[in-house]
Amino acid sequence: MSHTEEPSQDQPPVGAPIATATTSSTASTASTGNGFILIVAATGLVGIAGYLITVWVPKLIGFGPYATFAVFWAFIFLVAAALTGIQQEITRGTQAREPGDSTRSGQAGKFAALASLVVLVAILGTAPLWQAAVFPEHGWDLVVPLAIGAASYVPLAVLAGSLYGVGHWKALFALISIEGLLRLVLVILAAYLRPDAATFAWAIAIPFPVAVLAVWPAARARIVGKTRLDVTLPQLTWNVSRTIVAASAMGLMISGFPLILQLTSPGEPEGLMGLVIATATLTRAPLIVVGMALQSFLIVFFRARAAHFWRTLLMLEAAVLAIGLVLAVVGYLLGPAVFAFVFPSEDVPGNWLIATFVLSSALVGALCVSAPAVLSRNAHAAFSAGWIVAAVTTVVCLLLPLEFVEKTVLALLIGPAAGVLVHATYLAFVRNAEPVRA
Repeated sequence: MSHTEEPSQDQPPVGAPIATATTSSTASTASTGNGFILIVAATGLVGIAGYLITVWVPKLIGFGPYATFAVFWAFIFLVAAALTGIQQEITRGTQAREPGDSTRSGQAGKFAALASLVVLVAILGTAPLWQAAVFPEHGWDLVVPLAIGAASYVPLAVLAGSLYGVGHWKALFALISIEGLLRLVLVILAAYLRPDAATFAWAIAIPFPVAVLAVWPAARARIVGKTRLDVTLPQLTWNVSRTIVAASAMGLMISGFPLILQLTSPGEPEGLMGLVIATATLTRAPLIVVGMALQSFLIVFFRARAAHFWRTLLMLEAAVLAIGLVLAVVGYLLGPAVFAFVFPSEDVPGNWLIATFVLSSALVGALCVSAPAVLSRNAHAAFSAGWIVAAVTTVVCLLLPLEFVEKTVLALLIGPAAGVLVHATYLAFVRNAEPVRA
């Protein structure tokens, strides 16, 4: 076991037979197949909703004011992305409860309540240190919805992780769809009725708690009293702390990228900043949104196909890179014309910039495949290391003494490539590592 992380005391020893592995394999494969369709469908709906927001809001308010909107969006989804580490660990550790087993009853709920309170206090308590730099014109008007929205994301992450763990795909479809579609409705209403920063902030934050309240009544029958976690509460906290670190790095590179751009390039013109942010968001979204949304599903997917781990991993990575190349060519040929049509009064990014941004999204997509593959084998440290190296490399590139656009392109390409290299190196050296048992 020197080459892998130690399993918790509740996991079976390495090499121990799993009584249900053979009998449940066919059902597990069929379940994940059905789940894939529903999760991709929900992700598609939410992706379209996010795309419409990204196109509609700057079109209505201009690239300058959009920069403020994008920074709040980036900040709250940076925090949400970090908290998806909770979802990933709950997914990994959720098991069906055997009849008569009453151990660890209500652990996930207790963890959700405590973690939500910690997030709320952490944001409000530290806000005096950063709100003037991040929200210089709006301050606490944006801090409060940020704190409430982020704290509300914790129960959403725990609920989603539990639903992934038991394969309740219909409830997950509803949870994902309600959150994304409600946000589209609220943001567009805000853009037309009251397009100020605080209204936009509440429109972005409110869907987190509403989605949980809407889905919980139908989902609780599959969770309460019928599932358990495979680790104790202290071990859960330790595992979550590591997955949160990794998810924070992921959020820094993706959802939080506009925020990092602003902090590392404070002197750039607002119009140029808005143009780069909008271009990066629109061109990278098709692959990145899907990749991020499928993180928990891919943990279950790799776990269900442990016997064909390498073939599954290589096929998924090849598919992501192939799709990325095709989209990059399309972006190079058609991207400037599309931007000119959608934003007729704004500057148009060059075709090389659009194509490069799309290629960078393929590298992030590859990292979104390698990460759950590593975590499915219970390798929390390697999982975190890949995302941390990718995020640190991204920030270092943005701090280089280069032109704004050049260092942005360099960061978007080299950062995720470094993360994939870390995961690939780990997997190459531990080909015989024991995978997590379902």
